[in-house]
Amino acid sequence: MNKKVKVLVIGSGAREHALTWKISQSKKVSKIFCAPGNAGTEKLAENVDISAHSIHRLADFVKEKKIDLTIVGPEYPLVEGIFDVFKALSLPIFAPSKGAAQLEGSKIWAKKFMKKYKIPTALFKIIDNYEEGLKNLKEFPFPLVIKANGLAQGKGVEIVKNLKEAESILKKFMQKKILGKSGEKIILEEFLEGKEISILSFIDGKTILPMVSACDYKKIYNGDIGPNTGGMGAYPPASFLNASLNKEILEKIIYPTLNGIQKESLDYKGVLYFGLIAAKSGVKVLEYNVRFGDPETQVILPKLKNDLVEIILAVISQNLSKINLKWRRENFCGVVVSSFGYPGEFKKEIPLPDLTKLKDVLIFHAGTKKENSKLLSNAGRVLTIVAKGNNLKEAHKAVYQNLNKIDFSNFYYRKDIGKIGWC
Repeated sequence: MNKKVKVLVIGSGAREHALTWKISQSKKVSKIFCAPGNAGTEKLAENVDISAHSIHRLADFVKEKKIDLTIVGPEYPLVEGIFDVFKALSLPIFAPSKGAAQLEGSKIWAKKFMKKYKIPTALFKIIDNYEEGLKNLKEFPFPLVIKANGLAQGKGVEIVKNLKEAESILKKFMQKKILGKSGEKIILEEFLEGKEISILSFIDGKTILPMVSACDYKKIYNGDIGPNTGGMGAYPPASFLNASLNKEILEKIIYPTLNGIQKESLDYKGVLYFGLIAAKSGVKVLEYNVRFGDPETQVILPKLKNDLVEIILAVISQNLSKINLKWRRENFCGVVVSSFGYPGEFKKEIPLPDLTKLKDVLIFHAGTKKENSKLLSNAGRVLTIVAKGNNLKEAHKAVYQNLNKIDFSNFYYRKDIGKIGWC
């Protein structure tokens, strides 16, 4: 494809702002649309008032505007089958098929996939109803992991310390249905101790190409305590990932996963995220995601030297084997600024402070909107602030020096993202 392309980015978070920012640097692009976008993407693209959930409206828009390439950020449209709808209309899209998206859309399906293809993961048991769950709780030692089967925006995983906590979570998921259909079936899973690693990979069905690794901080509070979130910060690469560990990940997890995708005849042209843990018993898969991670994308894309659009076009044409990923030497550290109360209840439309005091950082908007020229919060995660340095220590220092310049008293962020020795 030699002509310049028009691109649609679907989603409204900091991940989508980072994707738009990177795509805007490509010489292959003539125009970018974001649906629905946010107050950050509107500076780089034309925001379109179409929800990421409205798959057929998005397809109609792509046809109307003669858009050449669609890139999907969030998981919901992927799991609902946006690839299949677009493929039927011959609309090029960077995404896995609905069948392949089960790797994220159903934790039960993913666990069965891992078991079938001998991909190392924690011991687990599938639970279909509340009474069955109560009976099986005694089979596992505590702490124990309870996972909702379906999509839950990072809130479907609970680590419980005792039987009382476990029974409470079972009740919330399976009887009170706080997660809707996503919690109707669950997984009881062995708790693994170790350091977590995120590895995002480009995949075209024939070739899989891992990106630089990252560490993601999922818990809301400093010291990695409190409830799970969608992610409170990240940095690449994982400081403890050495050549031996990397080889183990490739040989035991990444390549066998590609083999399984091929054996299952899954149509996969997109990004596959491996959520891993380096446990005493070896590296194991905690979860798959079938899209760019958030907040990992916000720190990985600034480190990527390549033209992202060139890579994506190579994926769609199944020419990924011709791509050689190149990475900047600098380190990056990203901190998520969130609304007070997140990941629980929180207020929206809180005025953001003046961000112009932030220097030499990237500001990726997530839950933001403009109203009468004022910048307001519009979701739980509001911004990701990313700074660079010659090493992680410098990047960590730079991002917090900048955050300290701003009055974020109406918002919250962790103070330990990228802290040496933590992750």
